[in-house]
Amino acid sequence: MAGKRGNAEGTIYKRTDGRWCAAVTLDGGKRRAFYGATRGAVQDKLRAAKRAIDDGLPVSSDRQKVGHFLTRWLAEVAQPTVRPSTYTRYRELLTGHVVPALGHLPLAKLGPQDLNALYGKLAQRLAPRTVGHVHRVLHRALRDALHWGLVARNVCDAVSPPKVARAEMQVLGPEQARALIAAAAGDPLEAVYTLAILTGLRQGELLALKWRDFDAGAERLTVCRSVRWVTGLGSVEGEPKTRSGRRSVLLAPLVVAALRRHRTQQTEQRLRAIAWEDNDLIFTNEIGRHIEASNLLRRSFRPLLERADLPRIRFHDLRHTAATLLLGQGVHAKIVSEMLGHSNIAITMDLYSHVTPTMQADAAAKMEALFTVAV
Repeated sequence: MAGKRGNAEGTIYKRTDGRWCAAVTLDGGKRRAFYGATRGAVQDKLRAAKRAIDDGLPVSSDRQKVGHFLTRWLAEVAQPTVRPSTYTRYRELLTGHVVPALGHLPLAKLGPQDLNALYGKLAQRLAPRTVGHVHRVLHRALRDALHWGLVARNVCDAVSPPKVARAEMQVLGPEQARALIAAAAGDPLEAVYTLAILTGLRQGELLALKWRDFDAGAERLTVCRSVRWVTGLGSVEGEPKTRSGRRSVLLAPLVVAALRRHRTQQTEQRLRAIAWEDNDLIFTNEIGRHIEASNLLRRSFRPLLERADLPRIRFHDLRHTAATLLLGQGVHAKIVSEMLGHSNIAITMDLYSHVTPTMQADAAAKMEALFTVAV
């Protein structure tokens, strides 16, 4: 008499209706079935299911719905492997936009036309960039479904999300940058703007800086984290997304002096505060916590632009300003790329290609001077 099959053992047989079926036993005795027109087709699904079991990944039947799969993927794959803020964003995009529209469909039968219809509807109420985010997260989830043998292909590969036009950057010229620095003199966040314009750090990197990152003697700053504001979680610190994002930046004496003044101001602020959380942050709110990005924009940055009689630019444009000024001063693009934390120099040159003609003209003039013999 045959013994009872153990977990992860499978069977393949032909049904009376002519289809082939493969079934696998999971922990707890549950069975998962896969169907196909040929023995080879269901055998491939069975092998994928066994691999998933060995890797500790979820295994479901051909009847699984899109909504059920995405819910499990978020809980069992995304949440344990990505940053909390990233997981929260994935959940918002999938449960807020994909599951309501496509959750009832069988996962194995999800087609390109379903995604095209979804993206078309989303485009009527969401920005193209957000629809693009939906597409990328769904593509990642379905990539795992493909690896586990739950779908025959990743249908996202057959669909193109709406194109996103690159946001137009507004760059301050040298005179305007000096005007902003002058207007910020004496401001509680003067050092934020000095750092932003002279180093090109991102807003999240600036607001996550801690005093232990600042070496006044070496005039150097270590960038090793960033902060984001996530609905329901508040401020969430995380490491840079890429290895190049973690970097050491040499500071100009102007920046070092601004940071030293800021440290003195912060010490006085702590003494006056009724309550203070010692988080070692360089830039804080009135009780020592992270400054919220929206508050920085509304209460400080926009009023500063008005005082300096400057156009209403984005805070991120200070980063673009820093890069443009550095390149315009003849600083090598590789150095600028490292300061900005770009993964490679091609990104820097692509973003700031508007500076290239000036750099080329300067290079041509220098070569002319090198080979011109004075008469």
